[in-house]
Amino acid sequence: MEQLIIHGGAGSLEGKLAEAQVMHDSLCKIWEESFALLQKGTAEETVRHAIRMLEDDPIFNAGTGSKLQADGQVRMSSALMDGTNNRFSGVINVQNIRNPIEAAALLSKEEHTVLSADQATDFCRRHGMAEYDPVTPERLEEYEKRCSGKHGTVGAVALDKEGRIFAGTSTGGIGCETPGRVSDCPTVAGTYASTKAGVSCTGIGEQITQQAAAARIVTRVDDGMPLHDAVAVTMRESNSFNYLYGLISLDSEGHVEVGKTAALNEVFYAFHDESSIRTFFA
Repeated sequence: MEQLIIHGGAGSLEGKLAEAQVMHDSLCKIWEESFALLQKGTAEETVRHAIRMLEDDPIFNAGTGSKLQADGQVRMSSALMDGTNNRFSGVINVQNIRNPIEAAALLSKEEHTVLSADQATDFCRRHGMAEYDPVTPERLEEYEKRCSGKHGTVGAVALDKEGRIFAGTSTGGIGCETPGRVSDCPTVAGTYASTKAGVSCTGIGEQITQQAAAARIVTRVDDGMPLHDAVAVTMRESNSFNYLYGLISLDSEGHVEVGKTAALNEVFYAFHDESSIRTFFA
């Protein structure tokens, strides 16, 4: 049974309630196109395709439309995990490329699977990824007003007909942060998968990392806990610290779970619920 869930970040829309419908429409379109690919392709192809589309849509904070750091530069991070082969790869603070998820995919074939900063960008250039400016006028205006958020991420988790699970996440950071900050996204705290489950997180990266959220949930499922319970227990633990994050997940039987801590307003996601695509703005 093929299954796909995607997310476009978490938070409170940061004062942009008018964007809710645009985000809804985009998530539905991306889910539909990506699920059609999943029905004839692989989980890896689907996750990469969905995240590329999310990165290319400037309404989301990843790829084109990423937020600017305190020095006015965009630094992006992305990760991909193959649950079947236990293979994690990612880029941290890569610059001037269009699709960071494709850099993560390239690194999955390398001996050293995670690269950061200038070395990550150099790797992309050596592998033919063209120079690309992801800054949009809207993000530049935010930066000039020193308007930073707390979170902003996109992600996807897919299960294909062969039973393979892939998880992927991509982010443009929080905006106006200290240059070089590392979020949860390019770590196993924010992106993780096994043969039993996959998770992609979104929210305050430091808190997701401190909770080891994605890896913790997947490990619990690997140890026999139902996905619903694994997500619920992890959210309760996080609530004791008043953490602020959300996540999407699925298991090898095609069950989908979306979790969020009590302090979080929304998780923006899409998946197929019986007869329709379901999206959520809580």
